[in-house]
Amino acid sequence: MKLKAYNLQEVLVVLVIIGILLLLALPNLMPLISKAKSTEAQLQLGHIYNSQMTYRYMYSKYSMDLSEIDFEAPKTVEEGGRANYKYEITSATNNSFKARAEAVTDFDGDGILNVWEIDENGAPKQIIKD
Repeated sequence: MKLKAYNLQEVLVVLVIIGILLLLALPNLMPLISKAKSTEAQLQLGHIYNSQMTYRYMYSKYSMDLSEIDFEAPKTVEEGGRANYKYEITSATNNSFKARAEAVTDFDGDGILNVWEIDENGAPKQIIKD
């Protein structure tokens, strides 16, 4: 009794074709991947903004310390977590603040790390585009 099946050569040809198609499609998908990962920075900076506003309503000033505003930064991929950005408050006075999210990995391999900032106006801005 003979069973119909694929031989090794046929399977390898299909895998090679799939690999070539992936290599052709990947450069077109890199901007989409970078955009999706930058959403993390925008969301976390929004949380920092909300926490800073709450802190300002309570103490009439902005804070330089993330723990004072009850913001715990997620663990980065370097620390065994899932976050692609590290977060810091770069300046804070009674009337203004600036927080920054800097990528810890290079999303598209060009050597440039993505950087986002937010201030007391509440709109995240991309400072360095990856």
